[in-house]
Amino acid sequence: MGAALQSALREIEQANPGTLFGIFGDAAWANKERLSDALLKDLLEHFSEIPLSIKAVTADALGNAYEFLIKQFADKANKKAGEFYTPRPVVNLMVRLMAPRGGESIYDPACGTAGMLLSAVQHVRDAGGKVETLFGKLYGQEKNLTTSAIARMNLLLHQIEDFQVARGDTLREPKFLEGDSLMKFDCVIANPPFSLEKWGVSEWEADPFKRNIAGTPPQKSGDYAWVQHMLSSMNPRTGRMAVVLPHGALFRMAAEGKIRKKLLEMDQLDAVIGLGANLFYGTGLAACILLFRARKPESHKRKVLFVDSSRLFKKGRNQNELLPAHAERIYELVSKYVDAPGEAKVVALDDILTEHGGNLNISLYVEPPQTHTVPTVAESLARLKESLAAAYAAEDRLAELLKANGLLAEGK
Repeated sequence: MGAALQSALREIEQANPGTLFGIFGDAAWANKERLSDALLKDLLEHFSEIPLSIKAVTADALGNAYEFLIKQFADKANKKAGEFYTPRPVVNLMVRLMAPRGGESIYDPACGTAGMLLSAVQHVRDAGGKVETLFGKLYGQEKNLTTSAIARMNLLLHQIEDFQVARGDTLREPKFLEGDSLMKFDCVIANPPFSLEKWGVSEWEADPFKRNIAGTPPQKSGDYAWVQHMLSSMNPRTGRMAVVLPHGALFRMAAEGKIRKKLLEMDQLDAVIGLGANLFYGTGLAACILLFRARKPESHKRKVLFVDSSRLFKKGRNQNELLPAHAERIYELVSKYVDAPGEAKVVALDDILTEHGGNLNISLYVEPPQTHTVPTVAESLARLKESLAAAYAAEDRLAELLKANGLLAEGK
């Protein structure tokens, strides 16, 4: 039965080369030790009892069910899930900060299961825009064969009819080109692999696409390779970008420190958002979101907003969660782009470069809120007098005890 099912799936792919080719991946349907005939029979008979035609089930219902299954699988996979799934509250926050509009192009160079592309579509729909204006303008690249197939299936089940999800190594072989150059997009958004090792440093040093605009990152961490690729993919007029990075990317020195300085001098970094710990699958470390704009508003030029939202999360047993109220507060802070004690600080770019050497560690700029009341000068003086009086009284009492025991001569 497994061989027959696999043959049927391949026939479906070949009949729809434009949308379904390779979409069912390389699952071992014919492996009877893993998928027995009895198990496959039960599976098919079970689903055959449920009407799943377009007339019976809306695209939203099918798409949401598929997203639910992906989330359940991510919860079970835990550490491995970080390779293909970003928690949706974080995704939705990033998309909201980018504010994609109908007709704009959207690109995720590490698209996983296409959650960010789908969130962008939903954002346009919620804003009253026509989703059809995004058809042909959604782009994603994913290295893993199975994950890229899931991404395409996810988009199709959400009734997205025209998109491009390419399989391949983005840093070594970007797929979306215009001639010999990278394609440019209005919105570039991604949660790339944290501190990726062996990411292709040798190819990067002589990159034909000239993505090393600020220098070559170290072999042991490809974080700033992803950042530079994404910056190079932004439309020079309308481009906005949101990327998730490990917190260490904000302050690690050596080659990364030099790259940060050059990127800061370009004055495209708009905001740095510090997130709480243990929000992402596969790592308990805190992460951050960097926001870039090809053209910053006049009031944002030569400035960077730092937001400390490290305390905004709901504690979970295995993983913490960013709640809607938390995301709303972060969005509010970024939108206002003003100082908020203990939460946000607008810092002059020159101060970051000269006083802190390009270090973006949020704690350098945003002081944590006071957890206790600071007394006034008058209150402090009163407490000091009380303490001195108590100390003198204790000294007199000690002297009396010493005298009573013959350990201190009279008159001393």
